[in-house]
Amino acid sequence: MSIKKRKAYELEITDLAFGGRGLAKPDGFPVFIDRCIPGDVVFAKITKKKKSWAEGKLIKILQESSLRKEGKCQYCNFCGGCKWQQIGYDLQLEYKKRHVTESMQHIGGLKDVLVKDVIPSDNIYEYRNKMEFSCSSKRWLLPWELENEEIKKDFGIGLHVPGTFDKVIDIKRCEIMPDLGNQILDDVRNFIKESDLPAYNLRTHEGFWRFLMLRHSVAFDTWMVNIVTTFKQMDVVRDLASVLTQNHPQIKSVMNNITDAKSGVSIGKEEICLYGKDHIKERLGKFVFKISPNSFFQTNTRSCENLYAKVSEYAALTGKETVIDLYSGTGTIPIWLSDQAKMVYGIEIVKSAVVDAKLNAQLNGIENCEFFEGDIKDVLPGLKQKPDVMIIDPPRVGMHKDVVQQVLYISPEKIVYVSCNPATLARDLEMLAPEYDIKEIQPVDMFPHTYHIESVALLLKK
Repeated sequence: MSIKKRKAYELEITDLAFGGRGLAKPDGFPVFIDRCIPGDVVFAKITKKKKSWAEGKLIKILQESSLRKEGKCQYCNFCGGCKWQQIGYDLQLEYKKRHVTESMQHIGGLKDVLVKDVIPSDNIYEYRNKMEFSCSSKRWLLPWELENEEIKKDFGIGLHVPGTFDKVIDIKRCEIMPDLGNQILDDVRNFIKESDLPAYNLRTHEGFWRFLMLRHSVAFDTWMVNIVTTFKQMDVVRDLASVLTQNHPQIKSVMNNITDAKSGVSIGKEEICLYGKDHIKERLGKFVFKISPNSFFQTNTRSCENLYAKVSEYAALTGKETVIDLYSGTGTIPIWLSDQAKMVYGIEIVKSAVVDAKLNAQLNGIENCEFFEGDIKDVLPGLKQKPDVMIIDPPRVGMHKDVVQQVLYISPEKIVYVSCNPATLARDLEMLAPEYDIKEIQPVDMFPHTYHIESVALLLKK
């Protein structure tokens, strides 16, 4: 079969590729199609054609796979959040493990690395402690809404249609967020509809309402509501804060971030506390952390504890070691390890994260954590302390090659590498492999119904 762009074909899905897309191989030629699972027979239009692969858009499922399940969420076939709801959770874990293994083999050239079975998420619904919803003056209509001429393309608040920057689905209920979050979302929707202020339009750059961010503390069952607007209108946002806090006593913080940035970014240039405090608190293990509107915190609290427990296990500290944590963020890993080590140093480039890390250490009465602000490749060479154990927890893009060279030069006896991207994990481990034995990799699922997977790798110096 000769595959051509803009042509449609009947294809059988035989596998799931990393990134969560279905894979068909007509005459051995790979075609990637979103929202398909192995065993589906589909009709798909080719949207991109390269020499050795192609991408297609699903038009219709001609024959459903025996593996296909009914998704719990009515939006799971349309929004970009939970594309794997039609796959049973046990099978999701199998594919996630396989994606880590295949990344090691095909990207890193690492053939004999032990990848363990995935540690599952304690909850597979209502697990996210943070959700961000976008406002739109013209929401995206779903197929059953298009059939009803009385339904108007008016205000919506929800999640984006994949591949678009301005098309928002009006989400009435998100299944991966705790139920109270849906009640808060509905109250905000009704308030905005009744207000005289329009939603922000990313094309015309006009309008007032931009984003709603919800944060939930699992340990304390409290909520933060962050309303992002284009300009200051204190009477309106204070009225909204009053409605929300009267309806939901669990809300302990209401913030207003204000930004006139033309890009779709929810971080404000100015931040105003409308109710309560400017943060909520969360607990990981025995440690308490302050969470401000824009601070980074792992979105699955209970699975984060599973992840950090594995970091502790691999670090195997006795209380005598010096630990350096690269990409230390708001200090969660250094603080988690603080009572197991002699001294922990964290390096982080984001100034606000370093400020939060220092505050979190003070909050927990910790005196053996020290945090440095700056680019790792600039800060690391200036540290006189040679670590016994190095923790590496980079963003999705992995380590800069200069940082890899510095790690090899410092040559710690043990490295614990925490990754949210199997592809860059494989690439970085390949560079470290000449000097380090990769003992094992433990995947930890923090994002049920998505293809994303966290992994912890243990490396020992040869």
